[in-house]
Amino acid sequence: MKFKRVFLIVLDSLGVGEAIDAASYGDSGANTLKHIDEASHLFIPNLKKLGFMETITMKDVESDAYYTYAKPINPGKDTLTGHYEIMGVRLVVPFKTFKDGFPKELINEIEIKTGRKVIGNVAASGTEIIKELGETQIQTGSLIVYTSSDSVLQVAAHEKIIPLDVLYKYCEIIRNITLKDEWLVGRVIARPFIGNNSLNFKRTENRHDFAIDPPEPSVLNFLKDSGYNVISIGKIFDIYNGSGITKKVVATNNKEGIDKIIDIMNKNFTGLCFANLNDFDTLYGHRRNVTGYASAIEEFDATIPVILNNLRTDDLLIITADHGNDPTFKGTDHTKENTPVIVYSRLFKEPKKLTPLESFADIGATIADNFDVRKPNMGKSFLDKLK
Repeated sequence: MKFKRVFLIVLDSLGVGEAIDAASYGDSGANTLKHIDEASHLFIPNLKKLGFMETITMKDVESDAYYTYAKPINPGKDTLTGHYEIMGVRLVVPFKTFKDGFPKELINEIEIKTGRKVIGNVAASGTEIIKELGETQIQTGSLIVYTSSDSVLQVAAHEKIIPLDVLYKYCEIIRNITLKDEWLVGRVIARPFIGNNSLNFKRTENRHDFAIDPPEPSVLNFLKDSGYNVISIGKIFDIYNGSGITKKVVATNNKEGIDKIIDIMNKNFTGLCFANLNDFDTLYGHRRNVTGYASAIEEFDATIPVILNNLRTDDLLIITADHGNDPTFKGTDHTKENTPVIVYSRLFKEPKKLTPLESFADIGATIADNFDVRKPNMGKSFLDKLK
Protein backbone atom coordinates (compact mmCIF):
# COMPACT_ATOMS: atom_id res chain seq x y z
CA MET A 1 0.00 0.00 0.00
CA LYS A 2 1.53 3.29 -1.14
CA PHE A 3 -1.16 5.54 0.36
CA LYS A 4 -3.18 4.75 3.47
CA ARG A 5 -6.06 7.07 2.59
CA VAL A 6 -7.35 8.25 -0.78
CA PHE A 7 -9.65 11.27 -1.08
CA LEU A 8 -11.50 11.36 -4.40
CA ILE A 9 -13.50 14.53 -5.11
CA VAL A 10 -15.83 14.75 -8.10
CA LEU A 11 -16.58 18.30 -9.25
CA ASP A 12 -19.92 17.40 -10.76
CA SER A 13 -20.09 18.41 -14.46
CA LEU A 14 -16.78 20.33 -14.66
CA GLY A 15 -15.64 19.00 -18.05
CA VAL A 16 -12.57 20.21 -19.94
CA GLY A 17 -13.40 19.73 -23.61
CA GLU A 18 -15.45 17.69 -26.02
CA ALA A 19 -15.04 13.92 -25.92
CA ILE A 20 -14.13 12.04 -29.08
CA ASP A 21 -17.78 11.07 -29.60
CA ALA A 22 -19.24 14.47 -28.64
CA ALA A 23 -20.67 15.04 -32.13
CA SER A 24 -22.97 12.03 -31.78
CA TYR A 25 -24.52 13.73 -28.75
CA GLY A 26 -24.79 17.14 -30.40
CA ASP A 27 -22.02 18.46 -28.14
CA SER A 28 -19.28 19.45 -30.57
CA GLY A 29 -17.41 22.45 -29.21
CA ALA A 30 -18.48 22.05 -25.58
CA ASN A 31 -15.84 22.89 -22.98
CA THR A 32 -17.21 23.72 -19.56
CA LEU A 33 -14.06 24.98 -17.82
CA LYS A 34 -12.61 26.82 -20.82
CA HIS A 35 -15.80 28.68 -21.65
CA ILE A 36 -16.45 29.68 -18.06
CA ASP A 37 -12.91 31.03 -17.85
CA GLU A 38 -13.29 32.95 -21.11
CA ALA A 39 -16.52 34.51 -19.89
CA SER A 40 -15.53 35.20 -16.29
CA HIS A 41 -11.72 35.33 -16.11
CA LEU A 42 -11.54 32.85 -13.25
CA PHE A 43 -9.41 33.77 -10.25
CA ILE A 44 -8.30 30.36 -9.02
CA PRO A 45 -4.62 30.67 -7.98
CA ASN A 46 -4.65 27.53 -5.83
CA LEU A 47 -6.11 25.28 -8.49
CA LYS A 48 -3.73 26.76 -11.06
CA LYS A 49 -0.80 25.70 -8.88
CA LEU A 50 -2.13 22.15 -9.18
CA GLY A 51 -2.19 22.32 -13.00
CA PHE A 52 -5.98 22.58 -13.15
CA MET A 53 -6.21 24.95 -16.12
CA GLU A 54 -3.62 22.92 -18.02
CA THR A 55 -6.06 20.01 -18.14
CA ILE A 56 -7.56 22.03 -21.02
CA THR A 57 -4.34 22.98 -22.82
CA MET A 58 -2.10 20.09 -21.73
CA LYS A 59 0.89 22.41 -21.74
CA ASP A 60 3.95 21.50 -19.71
CA VAL A 61 4.05 23.76 -16.66
CA GLU A 62 5.54 23.66 -13.20
CA SER A 63 2.90 22.17 -10.95
CA ASP A 64 2.39 21.04 -7.37
CA ALA A 65 0.36 18.06 -8.63
CA TYR A 66 0.18 15.60 -11.47
CA TYR A 67 -2.39 16.78 -14.00
CA THR A 68 -4.09 15.39 -17.11
CA TYR A 69 -7.56 14.67 -18.45
CA ALA A 70 -9.56 11.46 -18.76
CA LYS A 71 -11.62 10.30 -21.74
CA PRO A 72 -15.06 8.73 -21.30
CA ILE A 73 -15.69 5.27 -22.72
CA ASN A 74 -19.13 4.42 -21.38
CA PRO A 75 -22.05 5.44 -23.60
CA GLY A 76 -24.20 8.33 -22.40
CA LYS A 77 -23.30 11.44 -20.46
CA ASP A 78 -25.23 11.26 -17.22
CA THR A 79 -24.18 11.03 -13.59
CA LEU A 80 -24.41 7.24 -13.30
CA THR A 81 -22.55 6.68 -16.56
CA GLY A 82 -19.61 8.80 -15.44
CA HIS A 83 -19.43 7.63 -11.84
CA TYR A 84 -19.77 3.98 -12.83
CA GLU A 85 -16.85 4.37 -15.22
CA ILE A 86 -14.71 6.07 -12.59
CA MET A 87 -15.07 2.95 -10.45
CA GLY A 88 -14.47 0.52 -13.30
CA VAL A 89 -18.01 -0.45 -14.25
CA ARG A 90 -18.52 -0.81 -17.98
CA LEU A 91 -21.85 -0.05 -19.62
CA VAL A 92 -22.49 -1.53 -23.05
CA VAL A 93 -25.96 -0.08 -23.52
CA PRO A 94 -26.79 3.36 -22.06
CA PHE A 95 -29.72 3.77 -19.70
CA LYS A 96 -33.00 4.60 -21.42
CA THR A 97 -33.92 8.21 -22.05
CA PHE A 98 -37.35 9.64 -22.82
CA LYS A 99 -36.81 13.02 -24.45
CA ASP A 100 -40.44 13.25 -25.57
CA GLY A 101 -41.88 12.26 -22.19
CA PHE A 102 -42.72 8.86 -20.76
CA PRO A 103 -45.05 6.29 -22.35
CA LYS A 104 -48.72 6.53 -21.44
CA GLU A 105 -48.58 3.02 -20.00
CA LEU A 106 -45.89 4.04 -17.52
CA ILE A 107 -47.75 7.18 -16.48
CA ASN A 108 -50.95 5.17 -15.99
CA GLU A 109 -49.14 2.71 -13.74
CA ILE A 110 -47.63 5.53 -11.69
CA GLU A 111 -51.08 7.06 -11.19
CA ILE A 112 -52.59 3.73 -10.18
CA LYS A 113 -49.80 2.77 -7.76
CA THR A 114 -49.48 6.20 -6.11
CA GLY A 115 -53.13 7.23 -6.27
CA ARG A 116 -52.00 10.63 -7.60
CA LYS A 117 -52.59 12.24 -10.97
CA VAL A 118 -49.47 12.99 -13.01
CA ILE A 119 -48.98 16.37 -14.67
CA GLY A 120 -46.13 17.52 -16.88
CA ASN A 121 -44.57 14.40 -18.41
CA VAL A 122 -42.16 16.38 -20.56
CA ALA A 123 -38.44 16.99 -20.86
CA ALA A 124 -37.91 20.26 -19.02
CA SER A 125 -35.75 22.36 -16.75
CA GLY A 126 -36.66 21.59 -13.14
CA THR A 127 -36.92 25.20 -12.10
CA GLU A 128 -39.02 26.12 -15.13
CA ILE A 129 -41.51 23.29 -14.80
CA ILE A 130 -42.04 24.09 -11.12
CA LYS A 131 -42.67 27.71 -12.07
CA GLU A 132 -45.13 26.55 -14.74
CA LEU A 133 -46.98 23.78 -12.88
CA GLY A 134 -46.26 24.44 -9.20
CA GLU A 135 -49.54 26.23 -8.52
CA THR A 136 -51.48 23.43 -10.24
CA GLN A 137 -49.62 20.90 -8.11
CA ILE A 138 -50.60 22.77 -4.94
CA GLN A 139 -54.24 23.01 -6.01
CA THR A 140 -54.64 19.40 -7.17
CA GLY A 141 -52.06 17.42 -5.19
CA SER A 142 -50.75 15.95 -8.43
CA LEU A 143 -47.21 14.76 -9.06
CA ILE A 144 -45.12 16.83 -11.47
CA VAL A 145 -43.21 14.24 -13.50
CA TYR A 146 -40.51 15.35 -15.92
CA THR A 147 -37.23 14.22 -17.46
CA SER A 148 -34.28 15.56 -19.45
CA SER A 149 -31.83 14.21 -21.99
CA ASP A 150 -30.38 12.17 -19.11
CA SER A 151 -31.81 8.88 -17.93
CA VAL A 152 -33.92 10.29 -15.12
CA LEU A 153 -37.53 10.40 -13.99
CA GLN A 154 -37.97 13.35 -11.65
CA VAL A 155 -40.92 13.91 -9.35
CA ALA A 156 -41.63 17.39 -7.99
CA ALA A 157 -44.13 18.28 -5.27
CA HIS A 158 -44.59 21.06 -2.73
CA GLU A 159 -43.39 19.98 0.72
CA LYS A 160 -46.57 21.22 2.43
CA ILE A 161 -48.84 19.40 -0.02
CA ILE A 162 -46.96 16.10 -0.17
CA PRO A 163 -44.69 15.62 2.89
CA LEU A 164 -41.16 14.43 2.25
CA ASP A 165 -41.66 10.92 3.60
CA VAL A 166 -44.69 10.47 1.34
CA LEU A 167 -42.87 11.85 -1.71
CA TYR A 168 -39.95 9.52 -1.04
CA LYS A 169 -42.37 6.60 -0.75
CA TYR A 170 -43.91 7.50 -4.10
CA CYS A 171 -40.43 7.61 -5.64
CA GLU A 172 -39.65 4.17 -4.23
CA ILE A 173 -42.84 2.89 -5.86
CA ILE A 174 -41.88 4.53 -9.16
CA ARG A 175 -38.35 3.14 -8.86
CA ASN A 176 -39.80 -0.38 -8.64
CA ILE A 177 -42.08 0.28 -11.62
CA THR A 178 -39.18 1.54 -13.73
CA LEU A 179 -37.09 -1.56 -13.16
CA LYS A 180 -38.86 -3.06 -16.17
CA ASP A 181 -36.52 -3.26 -19.15
CA GLU A 182 -38.68 -1.04 -21.35
CA TRP A 183 -38.79 1.71 -18.70
CA LEU A 184 -35.36 1.28 -17.06
CA VAL A 185 -34.11 4.76 -16.19
CA GLY A 186 -30.90 5.29 -14.29
CA ARG A 187 -32.43 7.32 -11.49
CA VAL A 188 -35.76 8.37 -10.04
CA ILE A 189 -35.28 11.69 -8.25
CA ALA A 190 -37.51 13.34 -5.65
CA ARG A 191 -37.54 17.11 -6.22
CA PRO A 192 -39.44 18.82 -3.37
CA PHE A 193 -40.04 22.56 -3.51
CA ILE A 194 -41.44 25.37 -1.37
CA GLY A 195 -42.95 28.81 -1.94
CA ASN A 196 -46.33 30.48 -2.31
CA ASN A 197 -46.60 31.03 -6.05
CA SER A 198 -44.74 30.85 -9.35
CA LEU A 199 -42.75 33.98 -8.46
CA ASN A 200 -41.03 32.46 -5.44
CA PHE A 201 -41.12 28.67 -5.87
CA LYS A 202 -37.76 27.20 -4.89
CA ARG A 203 -36.43 23.66 -4.90
CA THR A 204 -35.17 22.58 -1.48
CA GLU A 205 -32.08 20.61 -0.52
CA ASN A 206 -34.24 17.59 0.36
CA ARG A 207 -33.65 16.04 -3.03
CA HIS A 208 -33.26 12.28 -2.91
CA ASP A 209 -32.02 9.97 -5.68
CA PHE A 210 -33.28 6.43 -6.12
CA ALA A 211 -30.79 4.60 -8.30
CA ILE A 212 -30.13 0.93 -8.99
CA ASP A 213 -27.22 -1.32 -8.16
CA PRO A 214 -24.41 -1.09 -10.72
CA PRO A 215 -24.60 -3.95 -13.26
CA GLU A 216 -21.34 -5.42 -11.92
CA PRO A 217 -19.18 -5.02 -8.82
CA SER A 218 -17.08 -1.86 -8.70
CA VAL A 219 -13.82 -0.91 -7.05
CA LEU A 220 -15.95 0.20 -4.09
CA ASN A 221 -17.09 -3.40 -3.60
CA PHE A 222 -13.55 -4.71 -3.93
CA LEU A 223 -12.33 -2.29 -1.25
CA LYS A 224 -15.19 -3.08 1.13
CA ASP A 225 -14.83 -6.84 0.62
CA SER A 226 -11.14 -6.54 1.49
CA GLY A 227 -11.89 -4.80 4.76
CA TYR A 228 -11.15 -1.21 3.79
CA ASN A 229 -13.30 1.79 4.68
CA VAL A 230 -15.34 3.28 1.84
CA ILE A 231 -16.81 6.60 2.98
CA SER A 232 -19.29 8.38 0.72
CA ILE A 233 -20.03 12.11 0.91
CA GLY A 234 -22.96 13.75 -0.87
CA LYS A 235 -24.88 11.84 -3.50
CA ILE A 236 -22.22 9.13 -3.96
CA PHE A 237 -24.24 6.72 -1.79
CA ASP A 238 -27.34 7.24 -3.94
CA ILE A 239 -25.42 6.91 -7.21
CA TYR A 240 -24.14 3.44 -6.30
CA ASN A 241 -27.32 2.57 -4.38
CA GLY A 242 -25.14 1.99 -1.33
CA SER A 243 -23.25 -0.84 -3.02
CA GLY A 244 -19.69 -1.02 -1.68
CA ILE A 245 -20.16 1.81 0.82
CA THR A 246 -19.23 1.31 4.48
CA LYS A 247 -20.21 4.77 5.76
CA LYS A 248 -22.65 7.32 4.35
CA VAL A 249 -22.10 11.03 5.08
CA VAL A 250 -24.91 13.38 4.07
CA ALA A 251 -24.05 16.68 2.38
CA THR A 252 -26.63 18.74 0.52
CA ASN A 253 -24.42 21.41 -1.08
CA ASN A 254 -20.81 22.17 -1.95
CA LYS A 255 -19.97 23.97 1.29
CA GLU A 256 -21.37 21.18 3.41
CA GLY A 257 -19.60 18.61 1.25
CA ILE A 258 -16.23 20.32 1.65
CA ASP A 259 -16.77 20.71 5.40
CA LYS A 260 -17.52 16.98 5.63
CA ILE A 261 -14.43 16.10 3.59
CA ILE A 262 -12.26 18.11 5.98
CA ASP A 263 -13.99 16.52 8.96
CA ILE A 264 -13.25 13.03 7.60
CA MET A 265 -9.63 14.05 7.02
CA ASN A 266 -9.32 14.42 10.78
CA LYS A 267 -10.54 10.86 11.37
CA ASN A 268 -8.41 7.75 11.42
CA PHE A 269 -9.31 5.25 8.71
CA THR A 270 -7.73 3.23 5.95
CA GLY A 271 -9.36 3.28 2.54
CA LEU A 272 -11.30 5.66 0.32
CA CYS A 273 -13.28 8.83 0.99
CA PHE A 274 -15.37 9.52 -2.14
CA ALA A 275 -17.21 12.85 -2.45
CA ASN A 276 -19.43 14.53 -5.03
CA LEU A 277 -19.85 18.31 -5.09
CA ASN A 278 -23.13 18.69 -6.92
CA ASP A 279 -23.80 22.46 -6.94
CA PHE A 280 -21.72 22.99 -10.08
CA ASP A 281 -24.14 20.84 -12.05
CA THR A 282 -27.50 21.34 -10.36
CA LEU A 283 -27.39 25.05 -9.54
CA TYR A 284 -25.30 26.41 -12.38
CA GLY A 285 -24.70 24.00 -15.28
CA HIS A 286 -28.31 23.03 -15.92
CA ARG A 287 -29.47 26.59 -15.33
CA ARG A 288 -26.84 27.95 -17.76
CA ASN A 289 -25.63 30.32 -15.06
CA VAL A 290 -22.08 31.15 -16.11
CA THR A 291 -21.50 33.69 -13.34
CA GLY A 292 -22.76 31.35 -10.64
CA TYR A 293 -20.67 28.47 -11.96
CA ALA A 294 -17.57 30.68 -12.00
CA SER A 295 -18.21 31.79 -8.42
CA ALA A 296 -18.62 28.15 -7.32
CA ILE A 297 -15.25 27.25 -8.87
CA GLU A 298 -13.60 30.22 -7.15
CA GLU A 299 -15.19 29.26 -3.84
CA PHE A 300 -13.82 25.73 -4.23
CA ASP A 301 -10.41 27.18 -5.06
CA ALA A 302 -10.45 29.12 -1.79
CA THR A 303 -10.81 25.85 0.14
CA ILE A 304 -7.85 24.14 -1.56
CA PRO A 305 -5.24 25.33 0.99
CA VAL A 306 -7.39 24.01 3.82
CA ILE A 307 -7.84 20.66 2.07
CA LEU A 308 -4.13 20.32 1.30
CA ASN A 309 -3.11 21.34 4.83
CA ASN A 310 -5.32 18.59 6.26
CA LEU A 311 -3.77 15.88 4.11
CA ARG A 312 -1.37 13.55 5.88
CA THR A 313 1.93 12.44 4.40
CA ASP A 314 0.50 9.07 3.32
CA ASP A 315 -2.71 10.53 1.83
CA LEU A 316 -3.56 10.83 -1.87
CA LEU A 317 -5.95 13.46 -3.24
CA ILE A 318 -7.62 13.03 -6.64
CA ILE A 319 -9.87 15.73 -8.12
CA THR A 320 -11.93 14.92 -11.22
CA ALA A 321 -15.42 15.21 -12.76
CA ASP A 322 -18.05 12.86 -14.17
CA HIS A 323 -19.19 14.65 -17.37
CA GLY A 324 -19.58 18.20 -18.66
CA ASN A 325 -22.36 20.77 -18.41
CA ASP A 326 -21.15 23.79 -20.36
CA PRO A 327 -23.23 26.77 -19.17
CA THR A 328 -22.46 28.64 -22.40
CA PHE A 329 -23.83 25.80 -24.54
CA LYS A 330 -27.25 25.30 -26.08
CA GLY A 331 -30.03 23.64 -24.10
CA THR A 332 -29.90 22.79 -20.41
CA ASP A 333 -28.43 19.30 -20.46
CA HIS A 334 -25.07 17.66 -19.77
CA THR A 335 -22.37 17.87 -22.41
CA LYS A 336 -20.20 14.93 -23.48
CA GLU A 337 -16.72 15.93 -22.33
CA ASN A 338 -13.38 14.77 -21.09
CA THR A 339 -12.76 15.43 -17.41
CA PRO A 340 -9.86 16.95 -15.45
CA VAL A 341 -7.67 14.72 -13.30
CA ILE A 342 -5.54 16.28 -10.57
CA VAL A 343 -3.45 14.00 -8.35
CA TYR A 344 -1.68 15.39 -5.27
CA SER A 345 0.38 14.03 -2.39
CA ARG A 346 2.98 15.48 -0.05
CA LEU A 347 5.21 12.56 -1.11
CA PHE A 348 5.52 13.65 -4.74
CA LYS A 349 8.97 14.91 -5.67
CA GLU A 350 8.48 16.17 -9.24
CA PRO A 351 4.79 16.15 -10.19
CA LYS A 352 4.09 16.90 -13.85
CA LYS A 353 1.74 16.40 -16.75
CA LEU A 354 0.54 12.84 -17.30
CA THR A 355 -0.45 11.29 -20.61
CA PRO A 356 -4.24 11.59 -21.08
CA LEU A 357 -6.12 8.71 -19.47
CA GLU A 358 -7.94 6.49 -21.95
CA SER A 359 -10.84 5.98 -19.55
CA PHE A 360 -12.28 7.48 -16.38
CA ALA A 361 -11.78 3.93 -15.08
CA ASP A 362 -8.02 4.51 -14.85
CA ILE A 363 -8.79 6.37 -11.62
CA GLY A 364 -10.58 3.40 -10.07
CA ALA A 365 -7.88 1.02 -11.33
CA THR A 366 -5.21 3.17 -9.66
CA ILE A 367 -7.09 3.15 -6.36
CA ALA A 368 -7.51 -0.64 -6.57
CA ASP A 369 -3.80 -0.98 -7.34
CA ASN A 370 -2.86 1.15 -4.35
CA PHE A 371 -4.81 -1.04 -1.94
CA ASP A 372 -3.87 -4.27 -3.77
CA VAL A 373 -7.47 -5.38 -4.23
CA ARG A 374 -9.20 -7.00 -7.20
CA LYS A 375 -8.75 -4.99 -10.39
CA PRO A 376 -11.85 -3.73 -12.26
CA ASN A 377 -12.79 -5.03 -15.71
CA MET A 378 -11.78 -1.74 -17.29
CA GLY A 379 -9.14 0.88 -16.62
CA LYS A 380 -5.36 0.93 -16.33
CA SER A 381 -3.55 1.96 -13.17
CA PHE A 382 -1.14 4.91 -13.30
CA LEU A 383 0.10 4.36 -9.73
CA ASP A 384 3.62 3.55 -10.90
CA LYS A 385 3.85 6.97 -12.56
CA LEU A 386 3.28 8.79 -9.26
CA LYS A 387 6.73 9.43 -7.81
